[in-house]
Amino acid sequence: MSNHALAERHRLAELLAAAGPDAPTLCAGWSTRDLAAHLVVRERRPDAAAGIRVGALAGHTHRVQSGYAERPYEELLRLFRSGPPMLSPFALPGADEAANTVEYFVHAEDVRRAGEEWTPQPVPPGRADALWRRLPLLARMEAGRRSPVRLELSRPNGQSLTVGPAGAPMVRITGEPGELVLFVYGRGERTELAVDGPPDAVTALRHVLPLP
Repeated sequence: MSNHALAERHRLAELLAAAGPDAPTLCAGWSTRDLAAHLVVRERRPDAAAGIRVGALAGHTHRVQSGYAERPYEELLRLFRSGPPMLSPFALPGADEAANTVEYFVHAEDVRRAGEEWTPQPVPPGRADALWRRLPLLARMEAGRRSPVRLELSRPNGQSLTVGPAGAPMVRITGEPGELVLFVYGRGERTELAVDGPPDAVTALRHVLPLP
């Protein structure tokens, strides 16, 4: 059975190592050092990781992450490469694959596409299918709640899904699963996607979710 999360963990670690600690990322305000600290805190400090999603706890998370960011960069990469410790929720059977395949894919692209010159890279077919299977839930949570228009997210092979307010104008976004995942996570400006819909609807969408 493929372990897409492990493959993406290795890819992300290699990209972080090659970029060095002070390179930009697509995570607003974060350098590669900040991103590496985030990754380590997320799976090694569950007391602080909650603040990633819960605003009331964000201050604690920021303090813990800032402390980790002061550590040597090589140590952060070593901790990340080694995977979750035994007592981490991500060490439970299947948890790493379920929770981190998309997380690490997106953050790997946050590093890889942060420079001015980048090109999409092919995603292995099995991993592309894994990203597509996770896309419906992610699209509803990340894009559907924010979008002022109905979104049809389509693969070149004809598979599609729709999210967003019923009865609103429709905008079709077409691309490979990895590109669609990046779009719903707000990285659409650095993707290769085709956008089709009424001009007013596309403009309204662009105000809340970046487009190519």
